[in-house]
Amino acid sequence: MQLREALGDLPETVFADMLESDDAYLLVLDLPGASADTVDVTVKDGRLRVEARREKSIPASFRYVTEERSLFLDAELPLPPDATGADAEGDVERGVLRLRLPKSADDGGERIPIS
Repeated sequence: MQLREALGDLPETVFADMLESDDAYLLVLDLPGASADTVDVTVKDGRLRVEARREKSIPASFRYVTEERSLFLDAELPLPPDATGADAEGDVERGVLRLRLPKSADDGGERIPIS
């Protein structure tokens, strides 16, 4: 399956699980430090696009010597042919993005609201 292969190409810092039920797919991505405000997900033309960034704050009296904990994800993943963005749902809790993608015959071309 193309999606499974694409998940393997994500950066090493992003872990992903894909689950399936009779009526939907559930994609779970670990995005440490990301929140609903820093994640944007869209589905269009059979592709799932996930953009995410980590919000970090540092004490005022410090500056970076090295920065190795940055996270910016801009991934485009192929969806299974029967997955759709119509009525899709998503949420981020403690840096874990959960996307529920209903199964359907058409591609919804939708932005998925993330709570």
